[in-house]
Amino acid sequence: MFGSKTLALQKRAQEIIPLGVNSNFRYWGDGITPYVEKAKGAYLWDVDGRKYIDYRMAFGPIILGHSYDDVDQKVIEEIQKGILFAMTGELEVAVVEMIIEMAPAVEMVRLACSGTEATMHAIRVARAYTGRDLILKFEGNYHGFHDHTLWSTYAPVEAYGNRRSPIPVPGSSGIPKSMREFIITLPFNDFEGFERVMRSYGEQIAAVISEPCQGNCAAINPQDGFLALIRKKTEEYGCVFILDEVKTGFRIANGGAQEYYNIKPDLATYAKALGNGYPIAAFGGKKEIMSIIGHGVAQGGTYTNNKPGVAGAYATLSLLKSKPILKTIEHRGQRLMDGLRDIFEDNGFPVAMTGYPAMFSFSLGMDAVTCQRDWALSDHVMYLNLVEKAIERGIMPDHDPREPWFLSYSHSDADVDETLNVYAEIVKEVKM
Repeated sequence: MFGSKTLALQKRAQEIIPLGVNSNFRYWGDGITPYVEKAKGAYLWDVDGRKYIDYRMAFGPIILGHSYDDVDQKVIEEIQKGILFAMTGELEVAVVEMIIEMAPAVEMVRLACSGTEATMHAIRVARAYTGRDLILKFEGNYHGFHDHTLWSTYAPVEAYGNRRSPIPVPGSSGIPKSMREFIITLPFNDFEGFERVMRSYGEQIAAVISEPCQGNCAAINPQDGFLALIRKKTEEYGCVFILDEVKTGFRIANGGAQEYYNIKPDLATYAKALGNGYPIAAFGGKKEIMSIIGHGVAQGGTYTNNKPGVAGAYATLSLLKSKPILKTIEHRGQRLMDGLRDIFEDNGFPVAMTGYPAMFSFSLGMDAVTCQRDWALSDHVMYLNLVEKAIERGIMPDHDPREPWFLSYSHSDADVDETLNVYAEIVKEVKM
């Protein structure tokens, strides 16, 4: 699937880096893992010089486009004044002010460097605020690589047990067995199960954490009323509702899922599109809850105010506020979603389209999916077959069928047309 330079670089990398990559998500397998040379706008070039329309967008951070000039120029301007300080600067304050202005439920913010850090800190704050230890999360939702929530994320669903009494499954060796005492798992969109668990454990639960959609499982949408039910029951039992907007924040609307669904969590977490690829994250929410930080509650980090990340966020949020960026992405993404659906249906392939125009996925062989247990029944072999054929023709979605397609402001109507033309061809090939 890739050329000789890619294969040689993977072999070289695997001698000194586990799997030859610096994140497990970047490893597709021996001989089929891409290595990048450069990227600009909606395109990337691998080390063999082949050009692709990129629908991975660095797993979602690239909302404007790779190497976006307006953002890069702001970063260059700011880093010439210094990159990192053991004190706070005005630019950080301005970034936080914009987050609060754009996110309906956020009243105070702390910055971080990654989504993993943001969710980890939010969970600590929730536990400190409630004086409780239990965390409830949903199967298939990914909230970073820390031990607190890396449960029932990627395991085969048969390991999860009966949906009425799910078995939390650690997402990695090395997670202490004792962490199992602090986690409750449920299928996403399980209204009855959620109400039942809250009746039994609600007064012991510190926080319910959920993505608005299953960002690492085909962008499966919440069913009508599910997020509202979480909001209602967490209020009833005094739990903190953490909405993990690491993927949806500043991508599906300027105010993220809070604006999109008109929902107000207690805390929210951000990263990815916040800085168009620069290392920046944030968590924030109600002033009453966030104000306990620094008063017996520890949170910090040497790099939380790194100037490239802060400057990238300042430029990105400024552009999102001043231009119809997300509306443009929504228009083109909807064309792509509709076109792909038509191609599959015209060729007799059942398909469940999920997610949003700016980040979507599809599950083949299914009419609908509401949770990871449903998604597991879809045709993954067909999905991967199509992805590999698409990559050969210069279209690059992720090789993992759980990972959504991401669009940026730099994707053009011509890119959408080319993608649809390629999929129309390869779907017919597979059908034959």
